[in-house]
Amino acid sequence: MFISDSLLQRIKRIRLLILDVDGVMTDGALVIGDDGQEYKRFFAQDGLGLTMLRSTGVEIAIITGRTSNVVKKRAEEIGVNHLYQGKRNKYEAYLELLAATGLNPEQTAFMGDDIIDLPVMTQVGLSLSVPEGHALARQHAHWLSERAGGYGAVRDACELIMTAQGTLDDQVNRFLSLSSASDVGSVGSLSQ
Repeated sequence: MFISDSLLQRIKRIRLLILDVDGVMTDGALVIGDDGQEYKRFFAQDGLGLTMLRSTGVEIAIITGRTSNVVKKRAEEIGVNHLYQGKRNKYEAYLELLAATGLNPEQTAFMGDDIIDLPVMTQVGLSLSVPEGHALARQHAHWLSERAGGYGAVRDACELIMTAQGTLDDQVNRFLSLSSASDVGSVGSLSQ
């Protein structure tokens, strides 16, 4: 994976990855049943990528304009400590997140796909997007995943950060070096 020097410097500072949900963690389709229940499909590889990234010390947050029980459940499964739902003004949520974490903007990354994400994307140290995102989201991104939202874009972003920070090999080696029953038990904690 080629990473330019300027992008590498941005990524090395990242201590928090913030994600939008619809169109980033999912394919963007909204499936609502007759009972009003909202359904979303998440990509398992994204979950493992987020779990690996979190284990390197990079925190994970979600800021989404919609409110959904399924997002809350997914956030709990992958260990997201900062969940902001129903935030039409994502920039206000972002400021709350900075205050809660004590991080500065240069230490944060945001992955979004639409114009509602631009107020945050233009303030973070690293802005990320997806190929099918709105043209302005793609234009303001420092990096664009080759895979679509809900189909591995989040995993790509996690691996980009780990590669630049020199932590990806250690994460992969955790799986390659499993040699005892006690190690197998530790893999179970890496929820997808």
